[in-house]
Amino acid sequence: MPKVYNWQLGREMDYPYAGVRPRRQVAMIMDTNKCISCQTCTVICKTTWTPGRGQEHMLWNNVESKPYGFYPLGWDVKILEQHGVQPLDGDVYKGKTIFESAPAGEKALGYLPAAEDYAHPNIGEDDSLGLMSRGAHLSMEHMQWMFYLPRICNHCTYPSCLAACSRQNIYKRPEDGIVLIDQERCRGYRECVRNCPYKKTFYNPVSRASEKCIGCYPKIEAGLQTQCTTSCIGKIRMTGFISTPDKAREDNPMDYIVHHAKIALPLYPQFGLEPNVYYIPPVHVPAPFLHQMFGSKTGAAIKAYRQASSDEKLLGALLLFGATERIIHRYKVEGGQAIGYDDTDTEVVRVPLREPVTIRPVWDAKHGAYRTNVT
Repeated sequence: MPKVYNWQLGREMDYPYAGVRPRRQVAMIMDTNKCISCQTCTVICKTTWTPGRGQEHMLWNNVESKPYGFYPLGWDVKILEQHGVQPLDGDVYKGKTIFESAPAGEKALGYLPAAEDYAHPNIGEDDSLGLMSRGAHLSMEHMQWMFYLPRICNHCTYPSCLAACSRQNIYKRPEDGIVLIDQERCRGYRECVRNCPYKKTFYNPVSRASEKCIGCYPKIEAGLQTQCTTSCIGKIRMTGFISTPDKAREDNPMDYIVHHAKIALPLYPQFGLEPNVYYIPPVHVPAPFLHQMFGSKTGAAIKAYRQASSDEKLLGALLLFGATERIIHRYKVEGGQAIGYDDTDTEVVRVPLREPVTIRPVWDAKHGAYRTNVT
């Protein structure tokens, strides 16, 4: 099996095909601390891409309440149990990936969900972990906790769906790194569904072909961010293009957040797919849970995120989330504003780092009236 370099693991790993990176890689950053699970992203994705027959169970975008929410049922618990305990400490991952722990004759470790696993997309919604007995008061940080995890296809650098397809009808576009399924070539073997550890490939029983998130590529081609990004009420997302660490640019907001500030991390990097969706971890969740989900750098990421107000470059990048429909290729912080530019170097947005505050006197002498109730 060929060796490819996975920068998220800090080492080479086994992969069925030679490693060829696209000319540029589309990516997304999500701030879990801002998600309110309004499901606007889920609804806009559903109505845009999957309203047809056989797509009823397909949620290319969904929002789960962790630790008890899953779609399909138990997707991460089941693959983690199969994968076994792996060492996650240090800059170099010393455990096995799902390609390296694959059973004989298989391309990757995986399982095929049962039909009923797709029956309850909102299972575990808002369920918290922990107990508060009668009469208890808050005496420590978050005796109960939960958080929302929005999920889409990660458009991985080393996709396991692509690796598993015996017909080679799944491909990664060289122009933007988006992973797509050729619907005409697909015969519905569902090996892609079995081998995607994130379970973001779906089988359509009507067309008898697999389908998945297409990264809103018509919008990406037009220089626009994805539907789920632009519809987000909480402005938790940014879509753009990310570089590898050795080619990271400080004036690219995606690169700055992931590679320089290092506050956004991939989901289950130990699987070895080098996913291209990054999460700013929730600051209130116990460290062991986050360590398993986002890797060993979660503590440093949370610390840096908490100090974002003292780093104008980072603060400016974060404030560009949801500020424009255009993809921001370059940005700068100048004169107390974050300024974003598109791929033609045209300014598309300006956001103040701090909103102006006007404090009006209680007594309005001009109108002879109080602005507040003083009785």
